[in-house]
Order: sequence, then C-alpha cells, then structure tokens
Amino acid sequence: MTESVSYQKVAQHNDNREGGQEKVVIEPGEIKLLPKISLLNGCTVIIGCIIGSGIFVSPKGVLMYSGSIGASLLIWIICGLFSMVGSYCYAELGTSIVRSGADYAYIYEAFGPFVAFVRLWVECIIVRPCTQAIVALTFAYYVIEPLFPTCEQPDLAVRLLAALCILVLTFVNCYDVKWATRVQDVFTYAKVLALILIVITGFVQLGRGQFDSFKNPFENTEPDIGKISLAFYSGLFAYNGWNYLNFVIEELKDPYKNLPKAIWISIILVTVIYTLTNVAYFTTVSREEIVGGAAVAVMFSKRLYGFMWWIMPIFVSLSTFGGVNGILFTTSRLFYVGGREGHMPQILSMVQVQKMTPLPAVLFMGLLSLVYLASSDIYALINYVGFATWLSIGLSVVVLLYLRWKRPDMPRPIKVHLFWPILYTLCSIYLVVLPLYASPVETGIGCAIIATGVPVYFIFVYWTNKPQIFDNFMESTTTMLQKLFMVVPEDSKKA
Repeated sequence: MTESVSYQKVAQHNDNREGGQEKVVIEPGEIKLLPKISLLNGCTVIIGCIIGSGIFVSPKGVLMYSGSIGASLLIWIICGLFSMVGSYCYAELGTSIVRSGADYAYIYEAFGPFVAFVRLWVECIIVRPCTQAIVALTFAYYVIEPLFPTCEQPDLAVRLLAALCILVLTFVNCYDVKWATRVQDVFTYAKVLALILIVITGFVQLGRGQFDSFKNPFENTEPDIGKISLAFYSGLFAYNGWNYLNFVIEELKDPYKNLPKAIWISIILVTVIYTLTNVAYFTTVSREEIVGGAAVAVMFSKRLYGFMWWIMPIFVSLSTFGGVNGILFTTSRLFYVGGREGHMPQILSMVQVQKMTPLPAVLFMGLLSLVYLASSDIYALINYVGFATWLSIGLSVVVLLYLRWKRPDMPRPIKVHLFWPILYTLCSIYLVVLPLYASPVETGIGCAIIATGVPVYFIFVYWTNKPQIFDNFMESTTTMLQKLFMVVPEDSKKA
C-alpha cells in the first residue's frame, strides 16, 4: 500500500487552516481508538443490535411456517439457545484473537488473506449496508404509520426518512464514540421498555382469562420439515447481531472478563423477552391474523391501547433507530480493520486526530447504506442477507475447530467444549444449504455478488506490482482525503 501523509504534515495543515493558531502536535502512540466501552455499553451494543426490526416482523414468518402457536414458541426458544451456543464459541474466539473485525479477523488468522478478503467483501458490500438499509426502512415505515393509519405510506417519504436516519447517525458516529454509545444506551433502554410494556400487557390479558390460544397449542403444527426449517430462519433473523460486540473488541474495557459477561447477559435477556413478547401477542391477536399481517405489534396496540395505539409505532421506530446506530457503529470498525490489513483503501484505517473516531470508515458505511435505499423491498433485501450471513458465521466457528487442531497450545482464556462448535457448524451448514432449496434465485444472485470479490482481490490486493501512475494516484488521493478529514493512521502494529 502507498505511504500516507506524515503526522507532522497533517498537523501543519491543521495549523494553516486555523489561521496560524497553536500547532497541533501529534506524537506517535497518541492516535488510536481508545477502550471506552464498558460492560454496560457492551450489553447495550449487543441488545441494541439484536432488538431491531426482527421481533416486530419475524413473528409472522415463524408462525406461518411452524403452523401452530406451541411450535412457534418452541422455535423462538431454540433460536435463542442456538444463538447462545454461537456466542459461546465467539467468546473463545474473541478472547483468543483480541482484534476488532470479528469474523474477518478470525478467518484471516486461520485461513489467510484471500478467504478473509472474500468474507470482508461479502460483509461490507452485501450484509451490513443491506441490513442497515432494512432497519432504516423499517424505522421510516413505523414513524410514518400514525400519519397514514388507513392507507399505504408514500414510498418516497419512507426512503427520504430512512436516508435522514442514516445521515444523522453517521454524523453522531463521526463526531464522538461516547455520543454513539450514549445513543445506543438510550435507545436500547427505550426498545426494551417497549417490549416489557407488551409483556406486562400480555400478563394482564392472561389474568383476564385470555388464554384460548394456548388450549391446544400444537394444533395445526406443520409436518413438513422444510417449512419448519424456514420458521427457524425467520426466528434467527430476529436474533441477528449477537456477535457484533466482537467487531469492536479493541475498544472494550477488560475484554477477557466483559466480553463473555456481556454476551451471556444480553442473549439470555433477549431470549426471555422475545418468548414472552410472543406469548403476549397470542393473548390478543389470533393465529390467522398474525399470519395475514406482518405488523403484529401495531395490531396488538390497536386492540388494547385505544386512542393511544400510536405509541407502539413510536416505540418500534425507537427500536429500529437504535438498531441502525448499532450496525453503523460496529460495521465501521470492520471497514477500519480491513483498511488496516490492506484489504480496503488505506484511508479507511485512519483515525480523526481530534475526535479519535474512525471517521472515513463511518462515512463510507453510511454512504454505501444509502445506495441500498434505491430498493424499498425489505423482504428481497433480507433474502440476499440471510445466505451470506450464515456462510460467514459458520466459517468463523470452523476457525475455532481449525485452531484447536493447528494451534493446541494457543492461549485461550475461555475454552469451550468441542461439542458446541461441532453442533453449531453442522447447523450452520444446514442453514447455508436451506436457501439454495427455498429461494434459489435470490441465493444465486447472492453467490454471484460474492464471486465478484475474487477478481477484486487479485487486481487490488494480490497484484502488488501495479503501474506507477496507479500508485501515484492512490497516494495523492489518500493525502488529499487525510487533509480534508484530518485523519492519520493508527499508531499500532498488526496483531
């Protein structure tokens, strides 16, 4: 990669821009991302990333494909337990390889740069910006819902509001890490309170004798294993995000203690809340109504909260707003690590000298997410994400097994029993194969997008002896962007 502009050069540029004020002196070792994330922040990152749009959208899919209320509740619990097994494996990986980037860092460590680059390409080009667009669109739909209670929301207004959401949170994440974590904390509390409100209302309904739906809970259970599998797919979509704290582990205080604690606290809490939320839904909304309409939370609130029904769309919008922030916060660190390893443009691995934030990586993630807003079809976007997500997570757990074989003496502050990663790997293989059968067209398109990463790797990463004109162009562009954003490389060595 080309050499970046020096610390002194950037500082001098800052001096010139400020009209001759005191020169900013940047000493080696000062410019880096700082460990500002506490255990509480870590829990809110995980909970905030998991609880987004899924719990308000997935109940329809889980119930539709499982067939019965009893089976759907079992699937919600099993999905939580499955996520817990995955997070347990990630606790070993995260404390053995203490590098931000999570899946990308682990695959790089075990299988080298090519496989890691393809994984990075999948995550950066498809999964994360696409997921952020999905959650931002869900935020926009629910914010506008009270204004259009009897008709469909205007598509243009929804897209513009989703774009505004992404732009506001991009600014927050560029400005200050503490601002970003505070936003995550506040909106995580709001979304948990919203779900607790639903749960309490459900208990009140049960106290009133509204438990007809639970008299024959397994009636109409779907016998087709293929459809049951699709129910699990919908449920697991709602749990996506349990591994996001691993992406920012270098900014986590005392990661050896706080990473596993944050994972266990968060996933147990989310599993309990998700299961009880669905129980509450079934006290008021019938099986046929849930299958017939995706907005089950709004249907629930209209039945029970009278003229105050609009508070539920507001709560859902708060939930999804926090979800967008969590995705943006963690994903920008993935771009950052990719730039640091030479798999992304070097500018993405730089830190803003005053705010100590990965400003270029945050901006890039925000802008790429805006591109996906060209499509407002949430379910088409979800289909592209699912296959790539499970392929990446499954491969990361394979890393754990590979390192146990190749590096048995590697320091492991947390060491899981081999039964769990083997079980998780087998289930992940099934989840990767499933969409090939269930939605071959969307999966085929996803595979084609993944394949585009191969020529990109060989042209921009593997081919080191590029023409001088190309190197000069990249160096001048990097220098210009450094001066524009006031960013410099982090003063750290590769792990």
